[in-house]
Amino acid sequence: MMGSLEFEHPQENNSAHMTTSPLDPEEFRRQGHMVIDFIADYYKTIEKYPVLSQVQPGYLKKRLPESAPYDPEPIETILQDVQDHIVPGLTHWLSPNHFGYFPAASSTAAFLGEMLTTGFNVVGFNWMASPAATELETIVMDWLGDMLKLPKSFLFSGNGGGVLQGTTCEAIVCTMAAARDQMLSQIGRENIGKLVVYGSDQTHSALQKASQIVGIHPKNFRAIETTKSTSFALSPGVLKSTICSDIEAGLVPLFLCATVGTTAITAVDPLGPLCEVAKEHDMWVHVDAAYAGSACICPEFQYFIDGVEGADSFSLNAHKWFFTTLDCCCLWVKNPSALVSSLSTNPEFLRNKATDSKQVVDYKDWQIALSRRFKAIKLWLVLRSYGVGNLRNFLRSHVKMAKIFEGLVGMDKRFEIVAPRHFSLVCFRVSPSAISKANPSLSDHDNGKLKAHNYELLNGVKCAVNEVNSKLLEAINGSGLVYMSHAVVGGMYVLRCAIGASLTEEKHVAMAWKVVQEHADAILGTKIIVDQT
Repeated sequence: MMGSLEFEHPQENNSAHMTTSPLDPEEFRRQGHMVIDFIADYYKTIEKYPVLSQVQPGYLKKRLPESAPYDPEPIETILQDVQDHIVPGLTHWLSPNHFGYFPAASSTAAFLGEMLTTGFNVVGFNWMASPAATELETIVMDWLGDMLKLPKSFLFSGNGGGVLQGTTCEAIVCTMAAARDQMLSQIGRENIGKLVVYGSDQTHSALQKASQIVGIHPKNFRAIETTKSTSFALSPGVLKSTICSDIEAGLVPLFLCATVGTTAITAVDPLGPLCEVAKEHDMWVHVDAAYAGSACICPEFQYFIDGVEGADSFSLNAHKWFFTTLDCCCLWVKNPSALVSSLSTNPEFLRNKATDSKQVVDYKDWQIALSRRFKAIKLWLVLRSYGVGNLRNFLRSHVKMAKIFEGLVGMDKRFEIVAPRHFSLVCFRVSPSAISKANPSLSDHDNGKLKAHNYELLNGVKCAVNEVNSKLLEAINGSGLVYMSHAVVGGMYVLRCAIGASLTEEKHVAMAWKVVQEHADAILGTKIIVDQT
């Protein structure tokens, strides 16, 4: 007999523990308060945790069930599992003792803004999908652009505009795609194999990834070598000679990424001269200021972006050093139509009068994905909750603490600063002379077996400088008290102390240096074991 298909599922009919709705306002209120309390307590006690997670790979699978629960579980039980099983597997980026990579600074305002973003959960692919989401984004991007003193040509109040991307990689992919299509419209799409992308050996790997994504031949990616003599900044002269060689070989220069505050040591590329070289060949210039751009809201740091007027696009990550939670990459472009031309699609289901009027921004055409979150509201809350004056002072306090750490390093003759400190990153290492004094027993026989990248010559004697500094960093991070990261620049293994966590105070900087010294004492006070493989 045909009819409605009804089957008895005794287990599924047991709804004793089911809530009436997956979004019940009162249950949301109750559980929401519990989660806020949980996170507030986490912030309050964050220093008790090892900064770098101490778990081993695969730890979580051993702790959690093999399958999802059939019946609902109370939030109390879930939060207890977060505390017992998830927190131990976290590296605590918001710890005041996290000095690795670049900061992931957060704030109450950003957290509350993220709550509003998630609470509204609008899908703002075009203006009509939620007019406030689009219009607030255009406003806050002009606000921040004004704070940075960007040329009006980058702002909506001029002929440009800004958009919130997820990451720097997304920003570079979008701008490189626009540059690619502009160039191919002139030379023919069949010539994509001739396009060349330029950066330095200090440029973030996002540039190489973007070039792969947009179809640049791997052989046409140029990571131009930098030297200590230029503080590892990209040389306009070397760029020019590299471009000329490529043109002679029948290739077509396309895209230059200049960096303000490189990942390894915060080197600053000379924007003005580089833009002049690039414009001689009609290249697109993108300025990546992911970390350091935030500092440029302070008048005393704005000279670092002198010459940006010659660029085509500029980006910074508010989720690094601008107290805004991940993800929030701010991208400004002089020619939004170039992005739209490369990235837009116009299916019938998205047709509407506002778009057809050409009087609104449809951000789906400025990014890779169709859907997008209402990110502007958290940046808006950060700007309004703290104001320009306080934001500048927050940034200045981090720079001040970096100067203090730099001074402490300078007072210990066993260490050396290996790159100029422009912002709040200090790059240092145990010096070759200190290692040589600690290891007078290194013989010529030992020297001959040292790996080339692990030693330096000092008065004709080979010293295992990189090896020692690597062991020092491993010991520091293994302590759980402090977390720092490293870079290799000019063949040197460098320790990086990046100050910028929202909870960091001078006492944490002093403690970090004490940890460094204590582990240096232990390593330099014993014979260093050298890898002789």
